[in-house]
Amino acid sequence: MHRMIRQIAAIVPVVALMAAPLIADVKTKDRTSVKFEGMLGRMIGLFGGKAAKEGIEGMTAVKGNRKATIGDSMGRIVDLSEEKVYDLDMKKKTYTVTTFDQIRQQMREAQEKAKKDVEKETPPAERQEEKPQKEYDVDFDVKETGQKKQVASYDARQVIATVTVREKGKALEDSGGVVMTTDMWLGPEIPQLKEIADFELKYWKQLQQGAGTETISPEQMAMVVASFPGVQRAMERFAKEGDKFKGTPLETTMTFDAVKTKEQLAQAQQQNSSSGGGGISGMLAKKMMKNKEEPKARATIFTSHHEVLTIANSVDTTDLAIPADFKEKK
Repeated sequence: MHRMIRQIAAIVPVVALMAAPLIADVKTKDRTSVKFEGMLGRMIGLFGGKAAKEGIEGMTAVKGNRKATIGDSMGRIVDLSEEKVYDLDMKKKTYTVTTFDQIRQQMREAQEKAKKDVEKETPPAERQEEKPQKEYDVDFDVKETGQKKQVASYDARQVIATVTVREKGKALEDSGGVVMTTDMWLGPEIPQLKEIADFELKYWKQLQQGAGTETISPEQMAMVVASFPGVQRAMERFAKEGDKFKGTPLETTMTFDAVKTKEQLAQAQQQNSSSGGGGISGMLAKKMMKNKEEPKARATIFTSHHEVLTIANSVDTTDLAIPADFKEKK
């Protein structure tokens, strides 16, 4: 769980920072958290606890083609030259090795599973076949709020970017879609953080995900895209607009919302009001329904938060190595 939380909260820093040549070693400490909602939360199996509610702190280090992300409980080392990922259990002092080819296979399997789960969870009345010829408009808006504060000892300003994915030629309320809201606190240009972003872009490009779409994790992103195809379109547009953000994101809150069509909302409301039936079972069902919220046109898919705490230029070889006392778990 800790590993997934750290990965998903890294989405915005990567897509907001445009790729740049590797310039130096870099090591950061950061705090991350993520929360999935609704059906997707059940599918991914994210549960509560301190990590989900308060976030977790960890270290990220990059040197050449190797990157390490280490927390109290879990860690991950990615090696682009070897095309391998090392997942560390810091408590048990063990690690597992996964090749990029194995990750690609996991992505394909996760996406297929997600599609089947969506079909099972979605009532027949709400299912809509995706037509190949359907086109989308992707709207982008960015606003400077004028608010300022210090983050990681840097002066930062607040910028809110909104990406809306809707069916071409239709209003969001009519066609439904996805809204991605990114609340960023931008500091000055910090070249060291661009190095981390460049590493992630290279990593996901090698996994054939395409530059600018740093994901939750290969498996989780496959499930998200299968459930909400507009998410990937929103992220791609956000990446293309990255040059509009003057500065480096030091604290970022990202929220993805799914918006129902008018027809889907009406169907959900009708289903909600007609639930139950006669007899004792019907009375119990209606009583339970009173405790449930009425269907809403807009529902949150997930929210992530990432905050940089410290930045350093020095990286020791031990920061990127598997501890000597760790044993491989096969």
